[in-house]
Parts: sequence; C-alpha cells; structure tokens
Amino acid sequence: MLMIRLSRRGARKQPHYRIVVIEKDRARDGRSVEVVGTYNPRTNPGSIELKRERVEYWVSKGAQMSDRVKKLWDKTPAAPASVA
Repeated sequence: MLMIRLSRRGARKQPHYRIVVIEKDRARDGRSVEVVGTYNPRTNPGSIELKRERVEYWVSKGAQMSDRVKKLWDKTPAAPASVA
C-alpha cells in the first residue's frame, strides 16, 4: 500500500521535510517512489510546496495521506482554474 507522508531532511535541530510517495512498510527516510513536495517548518509561517496534480494522481491510484500531510494539503490553496 502506498502512503503520502513526510521524509525528514536537514541537520540536527534544523528539520526540513520532503513530501513523498512511499510504500507503507518502508522506513521513514527510505527509498521513495516520487517526491511530490517540500515542507519547511522553520519559516514563519511554514513554507509548503506541493505538486497538487501529482498528489491527486497518486490518491486516485489508492495512495493514503498521513494525518500531517492531510493537514498540510488543507492549508495550501488550490491553484486557480485557468480562464479560457
């Protein structure tokens, strides 16, 4: 089963996270299928970058979001629809 969750990067006491698609039973920082975003909690407010279309793709394929990623997903504004 695939999960969309955080993978920790950065130095000690300076966390920076990648938002990754990964097998559920792999280690937190193990080999991921795809990196779909980043999260830096050290900025005020925390900076979040997400590839929304890729996250939606993986969710449509059955990937589950972790609780924290779900909260970050809700915080990020949806891209405005292009006016044709």
